[in-house]
Amino acid sequence: KRHPVYSARRRNAVVSFVFQEAFILSDTIYQNIAIGQAGATPEEVEAAAQAAQIHNFIMSLPDGYDTIVGEGGSTLSGGEKQRISIARALIKNAPIVLLDETTSSLDADNADQIIVLDKGKIREKGTHKELLSMNGWYSQVIAEQERVKNWTV
Repeated sequence: KRHPVYSARRRNAVVSFVFQEAFILSDTIYQNIAIGQAGATPEEVEAAAQAAQIHNFIMSLPDGYDTIVGEGGSTLSGGEKQRISIARALIKNAPIVLLDETTSSLDADNADQIIVLDKGKIREKGTHKELLSMNGWYSQVIAEQERVKNWTV
């Protein structure tokens, strides 16, 4: 579902990508999101961050969106880098967002439809709940991610 702040923007891209390894510039959080859409406004950057569920974290930082992240995002956790990458993909307002890998930092239950690809073919598709109820590959990956969260060393 498109956020009302950026739904009126003309769509330039059909597909946005979020790669497994998040590419973060040694710049501000604002610039790391805004680079996804030329001429993005502060309102659009914030709307994308809210949609990616990273806005509250950003606002908890002393400099908010003006916080400079280290080389490759070294001052951020893996999940924070992923969410910034997701915001960057969402600001493009593309109807399709492709994720390179399943990621535990993504709230998949917010997706309209998830399509699991394997070697270029659709393996499973549906909403998060539908895919979990199929007890197929997707539900196994989610179960494994949950199991790993409980590991201790």
